[in-house]
Amino acid sequence: MLKNSLGLPETLTWDQGQFYLLDQTQLPLKTVVEKQETLEQVWDSIKQLKVRGAPAIGVAGAYGLVLGLQSQTHLEIPEFLAEMERQAAYLDSARPTAVNLRWGLDRLVNHAKTLAAEGHSTATKLHQALEQEAIAIHNEDRQLCHRIGTHGKTLIQPNMGILTHCNAGSLATAEWGTALSPLYLAHQAGVPFRVYADETRPLLQGARLTAWELQQAGVDVTLICDNMAAHIMSQGLIQMVIVGTDRVAANGDVANKIGTLGVAILAHHFQIPFYVACPYSTIDFATATGAEITIEERGAAEVTQFGQRPTAPQDITVRNPAFDVTPHALVTGLITERGIITAPYSTNLRECYEP
Repeated sequence: MLKNSLGLPETLTWDQGQFYLLDQTQLPLKTVVEKQETLEQVWDSIKQLKVRGAPAIGVAGAYGLVLGLQSQTHLEIPEFLAEMERQAAYLDSARPTAVNLRWGLDRLVNHAKTLAAEGHSTATKLHQALEQEAIAIHNEDRQLCHRIGTHGKTLIQPNMGILTHCNAGSLATAEWGTALSPLYLAHQAGVPFRVYADETRPLLQGARLTAWELQQAGVDVTLICDNMAAHIMSQGLIQMVIVGTDRVAANGDVANKIGTLGVAILAHHFQIPFYVACPYSTIDFATATGAEITIEERGAAEVTQFGQRPTAPQDITVRNPAFDVTPHALVTGLITERGIITAPYSTNLRECYEP
């Protein structure tokens, strides 16, 4: 099993046309790497959260498209391009909220169209170019996360208590993470601090994933239930909140794992800085405000069971939104690969990332 520079398993691996994913649904009890054989399997892996985290599913979608097109190189270029667009739309349907999935797919589709217009002579050559572009996206994500960490590390002071929600670490990206990248760099620099990780109901990404990877990397981490955050803040144990995000609207509103809005409101009440870490691929200038972001609704069983044990009355009505939107007014700053962006977001985001 390949490991990254943090000593954690590689979330995604592409090896000479073979695609492998770390099955995150089995963590922390089992570390299982699953080979992806078909386009449909990649779609299901994204849908079932075997691979998750906005940057990681952007990379997974790119590799999934390359995998799906491996058997289509016999086509003429117009037919190949049409099949590519069909497969990209199919993959994009797996998760509607995180913009990185669509971003990665669009990048490959647009790259292939440009090359075709420039006269690439065969579908085989186009496919080879798409593979190289997917690998470039993978490598770029590693670099972006490291730069996010470099900028965010400046916020971490000795003996801080830092709260995070869901998982925006190595498991959610190609490596290092977004929200956790500053923590890893500060830890490597010898800065003492403690992380409080919300468990993140209903799928426990904070407990199963964040707490696990921080512990594996030797970071001081304490796991708490979601409904303990207010109490921990009231005790003066939290000096900063850092979370990731699946989409940033043009006005700075952020969509992230359900429960993030509550954490932001608590941080505002207790006057605790609330930071959101993200790469440029998560910023969506086509979406004006958070009100326009599609919120994924998932199955009732995620709420009515705990560890596959029923915990609710049979046939109970359930709401299970996977994300919520935090208004930009509650966000102290966006930690990006280009620096820390603060309000006014509508102006400063465009100045930093002119689309």
